Amino acid sequence: MSGEEARHRAESSEARAAAVSDIQELMRRKEEIEAQIKANYDVLESQKGIGMSEPLVDCEGYPRADVDLYQVRTARHNIICLQNDHKAVMKQVEEALHQLHARDKEKQARDMAEAQEEAMSRRLGSNSPILPQAFAKVNSISPGSPASIAGLQVDDEIVEFGSVNTQNFQSLQNVGSVVQHSEGKPLNVTVIRRGEKHQLRLTPTRWAGKGLLGCNIIPLQR
Repeated sequence: MSGEEARHRAESSEARAAAVSDIQELMRRKEEIEAQIKANYDVLESQKGIGMSEPLVDCEGYPRADVDLYQVRTARHNIICLQNDHKAVMKQVEEALHQLHARDKEKQARDMAEAQEEAMSRRLGSNSPILPQAFAKVNSISPGSPASIAGLQVDDEIVEFGSVNTQNFQSLQNVGSVVQHSEGKPLNVTVIRRGEKHQLRLTPTRWAGKGLLGCNIIPLQR
């Protein structure tokens, strides 16, 4: 790899990490807004279960005396503003995830092209090394997840996942057990990708999505 290629990869990695950080911050903001919306609905509920549209005057047209009109009006106003904020944040999250996904696809295509070019340059002469047998395969990855951040890719074949390997693998419960007992701790993961072995460091972590990895793994027939 040339110095220019190395620099480009470093800049791309930094940009991706910044994008992931931005998405995580947007998700935190989304959760804050949702908590504030719930708090304001709780205020309305405490006022005899009045909602967003019930009238605040009695049948004779006088202000209702059985509820705190100021609290109700304030809570309704807050909910409308917060719902608009929530819609705006969700749009930002959607756009950021789309950009991250596009960047990942571009990087995957570039990596594949580089791998093919390297394979062609080494085609003469040497025999291919014997690769270890894989026991599972990655069939989906969520953008911004711990698996994505670690560099795991769709179609990676897993040879080693922490203490689980081809020799002791029995079911995906083995992998699940390792993940549950390794939250916040980096795991050594070895995969076969396009005929080459890659070593990764994956840290199971709670994130905006489900689970601790953000990827789906299926067993391979042995």
